[in-house]
Amino acid sequence: MLPPAYELPAAIFLVLSGAIACVAGYRFFRLILAIYGFIFGALIASSVMGITNTAGMIGAALLGGLVGALVMMMAWFVGVALVGAGLGALLTHLVWGQFGTGDPPAVAVIVVSVAGAIVSMLLQRYVIIIGTAFGGAWTMIVGTVNAMAARGGARPPADDVWILYPMTPAPGQRWMPIAWLALGFVGVVMQLGFAGKKKR
Repeated sequence: MLPPAYELPAAIFLVLSGAIACVAGYRFFRLILAIYGFIFGALIASSVMGITNTAGMIGAALLGGLVGALVMMMAWFVGVALVGAGLGALLTHLVWGQFGTGDPPAVAVIVVSVAGAIVSMLLQRYVIIIGTAFGGAWTMIVGTVNAMAARGGARPPADDVWILYPMTPAPGQRWMPIAWLALGFVGVVMQLGFAGKKKR
């Protein structure tokens, strides 16, 4: 978690990068991979530092972000497989949540994730479009919720898992899954439209 002074700029960055991914993820796929690599690298590296060490946390976030961005840019085909694996894992959790209780078995998540990675390599264009549209939509929503919390002087709960599961919203935020599905669908339609124009 970032120091309070940096929460609003980080939230704005999430909203803007999510918007780019949502409506133009296929067109700017390498840039999107770099942005998400930066975000994940920064999150992992900054979590190592204590929240009281502001300079160390920011330095670690920048360094980790740059490493994450470089890794994702240089291995973009791995990024395609990761998008498919991520969609497979998300689908497994969504389906299991409708019919079972708790988390799905690890074997089921692994099998569906591997299948998602294989399918994504065969159908790269469509997997990239769907993955970036819905991933970008969720990033926009997470950024918006964090921006509203930062402007109101409150912090979103750090120990909740709602950030990772779009269909399990934060308390009092029942609008989130509907907004996610609507934004993701709009992003898919827009990207398919852009891809169709480019083909002609």
